[in-house]
Amino acid sequence: QVQLVESGGRLVQAGESLRLSCAASGRAFSIHAMGWFRQAPGKEREFVAAINASGSTRYYADSVKGRFTISRDNAKNTLYLQMNSLKPEDTAVYYCAEGPLFRATTEMNKYEYWGQGTRVTVSS
Repeated sequence: QVQLVESGGRLVQAGESLRLSCAASGRAFSIHAMGWFRQAPGKEREFVAAINASGSTRYYADSVKGRFTISRDNAKNTLYLQMNSLKPEDTAVYYCAEGPLFRATTEMNKYEYWGQGTRVTVSS
């Protein structure tokens, strides 16, 4: 069984930065792709960013490209999301998820295990 625990979400002002973390336990973190997704109030969950097992390939949603950076530390079994130049429309609950073996994907249905989420609120 995989456990994913997100942290780092809080209330920030527009333009500020925030780093989310996702601590993984349970099985081999280093051989699975990982992703970040978010769900804003009243909206469906959407893809934010994904990274392959080695960290060499990254995908981003157009809405966050150039502002957010996904990274991972396989030695620490931890996934990160660095969020810069935050906007009010980034307000959401952010979830990390474990994806398929090795290759990153933007397809939500390919992610098997999910964390409980961490809330990010960006005020204008």
